Parts: sequence; C-alpha cells; structure tokens
Amino acid sequence: MKLRPALHVNGFVVLLAWLVLTLLFGGLAALGYVAMAQSHNVPALVGAIAASVVVLALLLAATGLIVVNPNEAQVVQFFGRYIGSVSEPGFFSVLPLTDRKRISLRVRNFETQKLKVNDADGNPVEIAAVVVYRVVDSFKAAFAVDDYEEYVQTQSEAAVRHLATTHPYDSHDNTRTSLRDGAEVAEELTVELRDRTELAGIEVIEARITHLAYAPEIAQAMLVRQQASQVVAARTQIVEGAVGMVSLALDRLTEQGVVELDEERRAAMVSNLLVVLCGDRAIQPVVNTGSLYN
Repeated sequence: MKLRPALHVNGFVVLLAWLVLTLLFGGLAALGYVAMAQSHNVPALVGAIAASVVVLALLLAATGLIVVNPNEAQVVQFFGRYIGSVSEPGFFSVLPLTDRKRISLRVRNFETQKLKVNDADGNPVEIAAVVVYRVVDSFKAAFAVDDYEEYVQTQSEAAVRHLATTHPYDSHDNTRTSLRDGAEVAEELTVELRDRTELAGIEVIEARITHLAYAPEIAQAMLVRQQASQVVAARTQIVEGAVGMVSLALDRLTEQGVVELDEERRAAMVSNLLVVLCGDRAIQPVVNTGSLYN
C-alpha cells in the first residue's frame, strides 16, 4: 500500500443538501405518523416509515463531514481498511462511518538529551543534537510505525551515538573529520537520519550538533592536552617562519655586499637571530664592540 488521496467532496454542498433532505423527509415522516394516528391510514404509515429510514441514512451520512486544517492531513479508514488521505485544507465530506486520524505536516524541532558516549579515540564525551523534520507521507507515519514522534526521537539518539563513536572529538590529522567540524558532521548526521526515518514517512530537513564537550571526569586533563597541542603547533609555526627570515636576511646581506661573513660569523648571526625571533620574551639588545676572534 502507498499514500493516495481519499475521495472527498465539498462539505458545504453536502451540508446544504443534507439540511434540505432532512427537513423534507422529516416533515414527510411526521405527516405520515399524524395521518396514521387520525385515520389509521396504512399507506401513510408505510410512507412515514420509509421517510424515517431516509432520515436515519442522512444522519449516518453526516458522520462523513470533516475539517482539514492547513499543514495537516487526515488519514481515512473504513472498518480497518485504508481508503486514502485528505491533505487539502477545507471543509469536506468523505465516506460515512469512517475513522479519521490527524497527522500534522508542520515542520518540527526535536533536541536530543545530552548523551554520554566514547568517541573514536575512546574518550568519553557529552553530545546532543537538534533535528528539524516534517511528515511527508501520512500513510507511513500512521501505519508503518506505532508512534512516528517517538520513532524520530529514538532514531535521532541512535544516529548521534553512532556519529560520536565514528569520529574523534578533536583531530590533529587533516585527513580525519572530527566532531568539531560542524558542517561535515551536520551533513553526515542529516544523511544518516534521512535513511533511518524514511520508513516512517519523515523528511529530515536538518540535523546539527548543539552540545559537545568532554565528560567532566576528563575535561580538565583534556584541556591541558589541548593547550599543550596548541602551544606546540604555535611554536612550530614560529620556528618555520624564523628559519625562513634568517635565510632571507643572510641571502640579502650577501647579495648587497653589506658584510662578508665567514662560517663562524654566519653561525653566530644565525644563533642570535633565532633567539630573537623564536624567544617568547622581550629581547634586551646587547652592543658588541669587540671581535669574535679576541
């Protein structure tokens, strides 16, 4: 079975016809019973009974009137059989004696709880995500799962746990995607949730990480580790830049003939320049009035 539109007609037309016919046959039934009571007219009694049956049928037909709100669908069942869905907003009449179930088609937000899981490196982390979704297939939402809202919640938490276990919290390798890479992680989470919730007629519009942190028991230790990593990365970049600047200075001095340096003096200048450029404290200049050879 798949989603299909239910047979429905304009409710105002049906209501008007229902009122006219009910008044007409109700009046005929009343006149027949009065005539039977006054003159014992058997044909009048038969006509009154027939009119009463028609009025009863009209009352049953009134049970098919429904109101469909904007961004809403009504799944129609006739004695357990799915006969279609009405998603057009308005006042309609469908098959009488049917059961209708309202399914909201509005966009919804769902935020998972803060889940504690181990990342790809085995470090315990706390993670949570927000999922934006809507129902696009009312038939699947009503019959494929028991409760599509609970299904989305369960699958969202399962997808977030799986995401956390397949990526490290922080990666120092450019070839690995970490949980802190927001755009890549959000896209991966969205794709996985779309695959998981398609069965329930759900379209996941977006899924993003809203909370990400190390678990309290290792947070302080990991903070020290992050600080140390940043310091090492910064010093590495400083050294690489300093080496380039020293090489450039020596080449320019040689090209312009400012000073002639032998190997010992070049080594001394390189040492001094590296100390100045790589030091993390202010340098106190020293005026050298002597010679390296004295």
